[in-house]
Amino acid sequence: MKDVLVLYYSRHGATRELALAIAQGIDSVPGMQARLRTVPPVSTVCEATQPDIPADGPPYAELRDLEECAGLALGSPTRFGNMAASLKYFLDGTTPQWLSGALAGKPACVFTSTGSLHGGQESTLLSMMLPLLHHGMLIVGIPYTESTLTTTQSGGTPYGASHHARAGASESGITADEKTLAITLGVRVARAAAQLNERL
Repeated sequence: MKDVLVLYYSRHGATRELALAIAQGIDSVPGMQARLRTVPPVSTVCEATQPDIPADGPPYAELRDLEECAGLALGSPTRFGNMAASLKYFLDGTTPQWLSGALAGKPACVFTSTGSLHGGQESTLLSMMLPLLHHGMLIVGIPYTESTLTTTQSGGTPYGASHHARAGASESGITADEKTLAITLGVRVARAAAQLNERL
């Protein structure tokens, strides 16, 4: 089995739900499995520390997770049209992997969640692609051949899976369309990883 790393930061759970749907898509591809990892929050208090193991959910990511993966799905909530500081902080520590080319030629995709309809989904997805392109990764999106992309009334973009959380709304959780598109994205990145591995 080859692992596709699903690496994300989630504050209120929506990005985590997308991650789980992407993992479902990855796991549906023969010979591929999802490796779920998260990152700890960043604190402005220098003395603040996080436990080595999170209270719930997947373990914190280590740099070797990147090196061992056959592909990557990277997710973050939006922060003013950009990825969250916690995920950016982790990526800023990947210089050794950049120098060694550990991620070059591997497929990657991105996903995000916003609290408002025009909360910067597309700019966040594009901003997450930049470090991946510097690492030499091959970006996988969602094509319009996926019919849900043209009919969704919630999240979903050709750049990657997304969720509109509707700040202040009583309902929570990703919609059926958002889940479908996230699963589709997981399948696509896993298939790309499988095909690239066959050629090596």
